[in-house]
Amino acid sequence: MTCLTNNTADFQQALAVWYATAQRPLPWRTEPSLYKTVVSELMAQQTQIKTMLPYFDRWLKRFPHFQTLADAPSEDVLKHWEGLGYYSRARNLHKLAQQYVALDPKPTTAKEWQALPGIGPYTSAAISSIAQNFPAAVVDGNVVRILARLTNDARTFKNNGEAVKAFTPIADTVLNTQTPGDHNQAMMELGATVCQKANPLCTVCPVVQFCAAAGGGTQKSIPNIQRKATVQVQIDRLWIVHDGKLLLHRIPDTAKQLAGQYELPATSHLSTKPTLGKALATKTRGITNKRITETIYPLKSQPSALSPQPFITPLDASLSNLKSQQPQVSALPPQPSLSWIAIDQLDSITLSGPHRRWTKELLKQT
Repeated sequence: MTCLTNNTADFQQALAVWYATAQRPLPWRTEPSLYKTVVSELMAQQTQIKTMLPYFDRWLKRFPHFQTLADAPSEDVLKHWEGLGYYSRARNLHKLAQQYVALDPKPTTAKEWQALPGIGPYTSAAISSIAQNFPAAVVDGNVVRILARLTNDARTFKNNGEAVKAFTPIADTVLNTQTPGDHNQAMMELGATVCQKANPLCTVCPVVQFCAAAGGGTQKSIPNIQRKATVQVQIDRLWIVHDGKLLLHRIPDTAKQLAGQYELPATSHLSTKPTLGKALATKTRGITNKRITETIYPLKSQPSALSPQPFITPLDASLSNLKSQQPQVSALPPQPSLSWIAIDQLDSITLSGPHRRWTKELLKQT
């Protein structure tokens, strides 16, 4: 095997030749622009490329450049992000566009990009190198994995941030400063398609001759990054339909996750905890290191003439006779976070991705 740092030019050349023919024809590559690069980089944070592609296309049709995004209402921005998760990225992208159009001069270096919302060291390096040819190396999970294997670094890192910090000097050393954008994209592409986490395709890797881990047979165990323990969370949700409307809970704008979005109300959102009958469905989802199990129970409701809040009673009935049951009502105090949303207007609000899917399923069943 050839030492990476002693053969930087050869490594760069092998990587560049491979990327020229192996790169995926992604829309921000086939018709590149600064704006597309910015959008793609923020969308790709914590989202796989194949998942984000239809969202990217929808986004560009509605917000084709910085100005249209800057001028858009926040509700429209969140609606067009719906389904991608981690909605703080959408809010940051909206704020970024508003600040970018007002800036004079515009940012051209990695440091200048970091002054804008949602832009950290990795994203600033990606944007400035890819769209503006600024010589800054990107270091994300893909790049960490490649560099750790190339150098056969078996150290244990407490988290991904610690690993990024450790491998940034090496990334800077091997960066092709003549074509930094192509080099960075090649590294990310290599990590996504060849130097994969669980099943590295070493037999087709264009830089395997520089890989010390492949030479020693240790590539599958590298890098060694500790992960947060999974936390199990249980939530009881309520399915309350009346007169063509569905009762939903709006998450506060100040919330750290899913701010401003709607979800089915939890029993904790009511001042009086209802008696629960037979569940309609049990669903699971993950948010960061949390594994959340959500059990959805049907309740019957009749809105009060004086209050937007419902009168609710438990319904323990099968789906087949759900509509035919007559409600037995008992009053609950007003809850400002709860709203009746017409079922035919659900597409006009921003539901969290999982609750959008589950709501559609339950509406078909009931």
